[in-house]
Amino acid sequence: MGYEKKITSMHLDILKEIGNIGAGHAATALSTLLDKKIDMKVPSVQVVSFDEMMEMAGGPDNVVVSVFLRIEGEAPGSMFFLLPLEQASMYIRSMIQDRSFSFNAPPYSELGLSAMQELGNILSGSYLSSLSDFTNLKLLPSVPALSVDMAGAIIGFGLLEISQVSDYAIVIDTALKEEEGEESESVKGHFFLLPDPESFEIIFQSLGVSL
Repeated sequence: MGYEKKITSMHLDILKEIGNIGAGHAATALSTLLDKKIDMKVPSVQVVSFDEMMEMAGGPDNVVVSVFLRIEGEAPGSMFFLLPLEQASMYIRSMIQDRSFSFNAPPYSELGLSAMQELGNILSGSYLSSLSDFTNLKLLPSVPALSVDMAGAIIGFGLLEISQVSDYAIVIDTALKEEEGEESESVKGHFFLLPDPESFEIIFQSLGVSL
């Protein structure tokens, strides 16, 4: 029986709480970095097939800016931060104070790329520290890999390790928006946290809830 069949709504609620705390840390870090109020919400925590995950990212052919990293340590996994091209460009223009920067057409400036990597670093660090605090597990991020590509290619690469043991992933899906922004513009970026299948047992045991 696959782990995805053993996960109950209580397990998902626990992950959602961890996600909410991580989102709070990340929003604070992002607000400081961009000097504007950013709000982050965790709209859903769910068990999804890989195809459904692609759809959440706007479809496999949708070009996005992505920061991907592996989580090493006691509960390994993967993390993605995906942003639409225009939204990523806007954040980076704000960070590097260069109004001409855009992800719409390469080549991209080195400064812009390193700022995007730093953005991914800060956000993933916020999440990992909340997961670590909650579980008392030692979790370390790898160096983030930045890419501008179709969502299908990016997610497919990140799922290589998981797909050997499962056809499902648990996704903590985070939406971020500027607080002054219109509600219709709210889902601007997605943060996908995908623990490896064996890590779920470890995470839940550390919280006193077994699968």
